[in-house]
Amino acid sequence: MARVVCIHGIGQQHTGEQELRGSWHPALSDGLLRAGATTALAADDVRCVFYGDLFRPPGRTLALGDPPLDASDVEDGIETELLLAWWAEAARTDAAVLPPDSRTLARTPRAVQRALGALSRSRFFAGVALRGLVLDLRQVRRYLCDPELHDAVQQRVADAITERTRVVVGHSLGSVVAYEALCAHPDRPVRALLTLGSPLGIRNLVFDRLRVGTTGSPGDWPGSVRYWTNIADEGDVVALVKDLRPLFGERVRCEVVHNGARAHDATRYLNTAEAGRAVEEACRDTGEAGA
Repeated sequence: MARVVCIHGIGQQHTGEQELRGSWHPALSDGLLRAGATTALAADDVRCVFYGDLFRPPGRTLALGDPPLDASDVEDGIETELLLAWWAEAARTDAAVLPPDSRTLARTPRAVQRALGALSRSRFFAGVALRGLVLDLRQVRRYLCDPELHDAVQQRVADAITERTRVVVGHSLGSVVAYEALCAHPDRPVRALLTLGSPLGIRNLVFDRLRVGTTGSPGDWPGSVRYWTNIADEGDVVALVKDLRPLFGERVRCEVVHNGARAHDATRYLNTAEAGRAVEEACRDTGEAGA
């Protein structure tokens, strides 16, 4: 029964619960040290909810001539719109990326091809193969638009949060998962939400698609949470909107950090003093600091 429940983002279908905890727990501990916190987290205090396997297709025999994923595999709608939004944000923060113009924002097949080409030259997506980028777009779309998969992910989170859980950490798409889970279970005694590299503030594509129960609406405060800290790197393309307060209220504490070349990396977010303070705050609120 973990005090801190962590939820990963896109592109983790080839990892697992224990592998993620093996890197996230030390990073969280370093963040607490940077913050000068008195809270200590044992390995059993941290649990990583894993749902990447839901995106991993079953094995099969490769047929001769099976084509790789390319621009034609990016679906119209949310996948294309998110890709173009990433391109525009990458161009804003990276001089090596040529910005889109009015013609290339027309959501045509050529625009998709140009967006993929531009992002492949950006610092943010350095080392990410075209196939991986297409699959990342597909994971976002499936979570937001596939009710069966959405509910399966949410069930894993619900099973992980217990009476002892005080902090929920969501990275990337995991921040969307975390927010929805806390809205759906306001009775859980979670005191703090920590969102890292979050796309929650993207209107139309993400924010307006949030599921917050039959009586709620996007922008509602997440359940029993007292403290919500949102941390974003200025160059994090996924976190298009760094300040969540206009959509979720002034109570959200928004911090900007510098993660270097790996702007979206979860561990670089977790080992910051800002993340450490957020965890310490929740534990101190419940009398668990120094435990």
